Amino acid sequence: MKSRRQFLNELSLVAGSGILLTAFPWFSAFGDSDKTQKEKVRLAMIGTGSRGRYLLGFLKNNPKVNIAAFCDNYEPSLNEALKLVPNTPVYHDHRKLLELKNIDCVVIATPLHTHATIVLDALAAGKHVFCEKAFALTENDCLEMYNAYKQGKQVMFVGHQRMFDPRYLKAMEMAKSGVIGQIQKINTFWYRNDNWKRPVPSPALERKINWRLYREYSAGLMTELASHQIQVGNWVTGKIPETIMGSGALTFWKDGRDVYDNVSVIYTYSDGVKMTFDSMIANKFCGMEEQILGTKGTIAPEKGCFYFENPAPAPGILQLINDIEKNIFNSIPIAGPSWVPETAGKNEGEYLLGKHPEHDGSGLLLEAYVESVISGKKVPNLMEQGYYSSVLSLLGLRAMEENRIIKFPANLKID
Repeated sequence: MKSRRQFLNELSLVAGSGILLTAFPWFSAFGDSDKTQKEKVRLAMIGTGSRGRYLLGFLKNNPKVNIAAFCDNYEPSLNEALKLVPNTPVYHDHRKLLELKNIDCVVIATPLHTHATIVLDALAAGKHVFCEKAFALTENDCLEMYNAYKQGKQVMFVGHQRMFDPRYLKAMEMAKSGVIGQIQKINTFWYRNDNWKRPVPSPALERKINWRLYREYSAGLMTELASHQIQVGNWVTGKIPETIMGSGALTFWKDGRDVYDNVSVIYTYSDGVKMTFDSMIANKFCGMEEQILGTKGTIAPEKGCFYFENPAPAPGILQLINDIEKNIFNSIPIAGPSWVPETAGKNEGEYLLGKHPEHDGSGLLLEAYVESVISGKKVPNLMEQGYYSSVLSLLGLRAMEENRIIKFPANLKID
């Protein structure tokens, strides 16, 4: 809490000059945070699985939050949540919870296929909403959720913590200022070596617990992972792609699942700049990263580093050693290629904000949600970022399933 508070204080200094709010308008949620120290919001958690409990870890330590209720239809998850916040009233049907007059806002961390119904019910009940990414399982549901938010008075947030991660804020500042030159491409990838399958106490609970593995409930790698990184690409370009093409397959995990375990997608913007997303869950060597490639350098925000194409020359003594070695080996006649291979650069880069960042933005994202609930003010651009990343994830899957290049549908464009 101390480090986050210090970071917010530093941000407020920048916000006073207007620079921060121009680049990151969603930080307007913190505008009155110092004036709301005695305020309390009554919050209900809908979905108390692993992600819900992770978010709960932040919320229960926020002095402006009163955890007023839990809702889940899986008893073991409820029991784990009660260990974190004992004696909290529990519900098994979100509609019953939404009838409560003593609830101001909800946090929804349920399986993807349930998002649309619960969000629409919560907004209709007059509750402020935080919903984990992605928006929904279908493009039309995403649009219906966004329109309901726009037409109503309630605050709504979506779980894109990178928008509050100090590393990414610094990366965007650098990219948009032209430090790395003209942006040419965004590479994104997310590799794991894991079957993505959770143990189940009974075969009857397989689809309930492992919903991510089945197309009826999930879009697999696209909504669970790609949606985060697509948001980063749209953020840095300030645009949405015009066309989408991709290829997906189920190549390794032959265990009854029906979502792809190996995907590659190309998103092309109007100026020809491309964003790629690659993911598989049978090899983790490359890990996870977004690479913003400019004509003068590269930014890798997840790693917290940036690299210039022409780094400073080596120190004098190292340069001397290199020259000696070069003279020695140049005198030995050996056959070799007539070209120099374009191997990866040895440049170790510089850190954006230090070697060990203290948080990934999740805590700040939830603090911003609470502040926005207290003020009742919607924050600019946050939901639009979430909407487009979700829709583009689904369009990427559609391009794979239909084996064709898709143009972004006009009916899914929002202001």
